[in-house]
Amino acid sequence: MRHIMVLNSKGGSGKTTLATSLAAYYAGRDEKVTLVDCDRQASSLDWLERRPETRPKITGVAGFDQGMRGVPRGTDVVIIDAPAGCHGRDLQDLVRRVETVVVPVLPSTIDITASSKFIDALREVGKVERKEVKLAVVGNRVRESTLISQELDDYLSKLRMPYVTKLREAQNYVRAYTRGLGIHELPEYLAWPDWEQWKPLVSWLNSKRSQPQ
Repeated sequence: MRHIMVLNSKGGSGKTTLATSLAAYYAGRDEKVTLVDCDRQASSLDWLERRPETRPKITGVAGFDQGMRGVPRGTDVVIIDAPAGCHGRDLQDLVRRVETVVVPVLPSTIDITASSKFIDALREVGKVERKEVKLAVVGNRVRESTLISQELDDYLSKLRMPYVTKLREAQNYVRAYTRGLGIHELPEYLAWPDWEQWKPLVSWLNSKRSQPQ
């Protein structure tokens, strides 16, 4: 069973956007997928309620209430939408459940500063220090050719962890969420630029580089 967590202590970083599209991506590959929502706002579970029955099935679990106990046996991939504000023991408890963590970071000075402190704390978690968890960062909601996007690029490129891709700010993510779809389930003519930006992320996740050896 593979466990991938989307995590950042800063609220509003786009964790749910990534988590739901990752869940839909793996479900579309005929994997048995469970989406665990650990945030009491339950945005991922709300997305699941919107999901058409004609789309590949994804099991939802209210992680904020029952932890991982609701994950069915036989699940291939568990996607965890982590809550904001995770620090200390809460952070350690979340990280010990997974093999891979994806950290989305927004292009704003506030987000870059907050994420820098959070990533430092994440690196000090024992399981991360022992290289039992693989980390990667993703630039999220990026507007190209802006000064702040360049600042984000510079910051993420200097981290001692994979900076796998950056995802543009696009209405497609709003369209996908409101319909209970992942970004890969939108029509190609509409979402092909986003698919291209997702390729490095899914390639990394599907490689041995994203899992402890």
